[in-house]
Amino acid sequence: MPISHRPYATEADKIQMAALASQFRAEHLHVIDLPYRLSSWALDDPENVHLWFNEDGQLVAWAALQTPFWTMDYVCNPTADKNLHRNILAWVDERAAKLADTKYGHPAWFATTFAGQADRIRDLEDAGFACQADVGEDSWSKVLMQRSGQTPVKVYQPPAGFTVRPLAGEKEVEAYVALHRSVFESKNMTADWRERTLQHPAYDPNLDLVVESPNGRLVAFCICWRQKRADGSLVGQVEPLGCHKDFRQYALGRVALSHGLHRLQSAGVQEIFLETDSYRNTAFRLYESFDFHVIQDVLVYRKDYSSDSD
Repeated sequence: MPISHRPYATEADKIQMAALASQFRAEHLHVIDLPYRLSSWALDDPENVHLWFNEDGQLVAWAALQTPFWTMDYVCNPTADKNLHRNILAWVDERAAKLADTKYGHPAWFATTFAGQADRIRDLEDAGFACQADVGEDSWSKVLMQRSGQTPVKVYQPPAGFTVRPLAGEKEVEAYVALHRSVFESKNMTADWRERTLQHPAYDPNLDLVVESPNGRLVAFCICWRQKRADGSLVGQVEPLGCHKDFRQYALGRVALSHGLHRLQSAGVQEIFLETDSYRNTAFRLYESFDFHVIQDVLVYRKDYSSDSD
């Protein structure tokens, strides 16, 4: 079957990209939170995203080199051409090499796959990607967790003087960006990125929560997303969640998460998902306390690229 391909061109492409992910949601880690991820500044250069089409002009795959996450996001129709996945990885190699000495480049790129996706794992390893699950001190893997929207949510109230509320739109973007950067110790979040999430058709301002301190400072956040499945049921996801390190003694992350989950549940969401590292650390235990359980083990693969290698 002839396959054509091209770079990302218009916002209409994003609609097709999200639709393809939804069609094959069981095959991919990022589906519900794509409005957040596809608003990132990596897409400021259309060449960082590539789309593949079948002979009927239908989208069958796409890939994006997501500089803020050091990750390639990609979606592939598992029933399409058997070489399609390998073609995607070949494009990643080519694009990663071109980006090496630009603001979009990295010396290494990561990819994720569910532990049971044997064909995808084989292709990644054949392409030079190495699993990071057992590499010593820097070992890394993830999990996808889920909770039922029918399970009651215990809502934790903030300490006296703190307030949980929706973000105040564009006028509060700069304050949010400062908080996000502090929480994740990274400058990857930008005002443009955050503003694009506010403008996305899937964005719900009632699910974009912040915690405000007694002196008016933003100190924690929980952004939730919801999506309608083909059968009409609603699913949701938490992404991202964070609390400023100077305020963690107040358990504001737990407070924000509880309010976000309650709002998703009140909106009729039947299943709620989140992704986290598999370390069984404080974050993992927090999610377990809200009745999340692991439904997929996620393997992280890495490939090193250096500007002086051929």
